[in-house]
Amino acid sequence: MLLAVIAACEIGFWVLLAAGLATRYLLRLPKAGLVLLAAVPLVDVVMLVAGVIDIHRGGEPSFKHSLAAIFIGVSVGFGHQTLKWADKWAAHFMGGAPRPVKPPKRGPERARRERAGWYHHLLAYVVGVGIMIGLGLLSGQGYDAALAPAWTWTIVLVIDAIVSFSYSFERTEADQQQREKQSA
Repeated sequence: MLLAVIAACEIGFWVLLAAGLATRYLLRLPKAGLVLLAAVPLVDVVMLVAGVIDIHRGGEPSFKHSLAAIFIGVSVGFGHQTLKWADKWAAHFMGGAPRPVKPPKRGPERARRERAGWYHHLLAYVVGVGIMIGLGLLSGQGYDAALAPAWTWTIVLVIDAIVSFSYSFERTEADQQQREKQSA
């Protein structure tokens, strides 16, 4: 039952997002579109409530609870960023706005964006793992089963940190030219 709710919530997320953007730009009803977009986080509330109800009714913490926690964590960590990104592109394609500016491929701005992305990932991780622990404690059966995917997620988070922060140490062309002048 919980897996069906998770699937319905994920579909609901994208349906509400698409409906909100279409209402905002195609139907030119910005306030109605904003209401639909504001309803997107409610999908996570439904998923969380479904997980809590399942545990409260005697469900054993398992991967399905972890999956719900991961989806909620990712939604909290990256949801606002995803909505902003989708809104910019919808404004371009459906509303006639200029094409969104591509992020730089190098330099300090790229490094800043990569670090910010990792901070979003860290927030998603903290929220997701916190929900896993909470559901495990609520069950009274422990949280070992619910936390099983957290170990893999921890490895991914560490790799993401290494990659994201490595951009902070990348040399720009201006730095390279200055070093060449100093050595000449």
